[in-house]
Amino acid sequence: MASIKILLRNKANKEGQYPVVLKIIKDRQIKVITLGISCLKKDWDKANTRFKKSQSNYMQRNRALLKKKEEALKIIDDFFLEGIDFTLNQFEDKFRGGKSSKVTVSEFWKEKVSDLNRAGRTGNARAYKDVYNSFFKFHKNKNLVFREITPTLLDKYETYLRSKNNSDGGIGVKMREIRALFNDAIKKGVVDEKYYPFKIYKVSKLKGKGLKKALTRDEMKLMEALNIEENPHLIDTKNYMLFSYYMGGMNFVDMMKLKWENIQGDRVLYIRSKTKGRFSVKMLEPVKQIIAYYKTQVRPTDYVFPILLKENLTPMQIENRKHKTLSRFNKQLKEIAKIQGVQQNVTSYVIRHSFATNLKFAGISTDLIGESMGHHDVSVTKAYLKEFDDDVIDDAMSKLLEEPKLKYAS
Repeated sequence: MASIKILLRNKANKEGQYPVVLKIIKDRQIKVITLGISCLKKDWDKANTRFKKSQSNYMQRNRALLKKKEEALKIIDDFFLEGIDFTLNQFEDKFRGGKSSKVTVSEFWKEKVSDLNRAGRTGNARAYKDVYNSFFKFHKNKNLVFREITPTLLDKYETYLRSKNNSDGGIGVKMREIRALFNDAIKKGVVDEKYYPFKIYKVSKLKGKGLKKALTRDEMKLMEALNIEENPHLIDTKNYMLFSYYMGGMNFVDMMKLKWENIQGDRVLYIRSKTKGRFSVKMLEPVKQIIAYYKTQVRPTDYVFPILLKENLTPMQIENRKHKTLSRFNKQLKEIAKIQGVQQNVTSYVIRHSFATNLKFAGISTDLIGESMGHHDVSVTKAYLKEFDDDVIDDAMSKLLEEPKLKYAS
């Protein structure tokens, strides 16, 4: 919550008078705003924060101070009622009655990253920071304001990204981040909705065209057949791959945070980190073998997999560890594909997507698994699955170990 106070500055101006200022404190940060009036120190009642009778027009000036304080409190109340966690610069902008365009895109963006980190949403914070770095490599002027993000500027940024060999999908991710940032700025009163550029610049045009994002059953069998004795450095990556695939396309973050207490009999019970949905998945034979392998390891943590190596890590430490380990996982998936002669660009997303696709071609209805697992949050399959009883899901997933009933599309 914010607090405000009216007081004198400690330093006198050229006329020997002390400016009257409004001081606002929020989240341990302070901003001092000059009110445009000043007085001699002897004419200021410090205890009651007002002018003394010795000040000429003291009644009129005290009424003016009271009005300024009421205005400040109303701005704070308005932000609160609108559910806006405002910044001190946003407060000053409203208080001065100036146009919201004074808040720069860079400043607002960095504040967004900071807020997400404080809230423990480190993954989202990293995504915003990555796009921030990309955008300001393209646009060097960090005094840019939101109304200057025009459809023309976005077109130029898209051209810049293409020159850096970004795909349509990669460009789309960045543009959606900027769109979300712009919508947040509108909500918080930083920019007027009339300047919204995405009515003209359509992010929906940026879709991957004809990209294959799943492995066939035969390709998955090739990946699974990797000889670990010849490639011992790939044992963890192979296990993570198969665990994700046979556990219904489990997300890497959820695997990373999985603890032994989540293993109950022949089932894995866990809460999805992103959606907070509760899942109970039966372990197929490949999963049981992986669990047995890691059960023999002695580590100082209760995590199933050797990814988070210490307890009580901060959200930022967990995010950094995830980023490093996931990068290595994706790199080594490509190494396995190369060794096994799989031509596809294999990533953790491809493995998760392959779960849904291969169930589909095993003869399971799309009502049960959905056409895919989604493009970014990988939640679509679970959105379909959660409506069915465990035994129905168990039976469907067992089809991954059987031969497909349909031919794969080319």
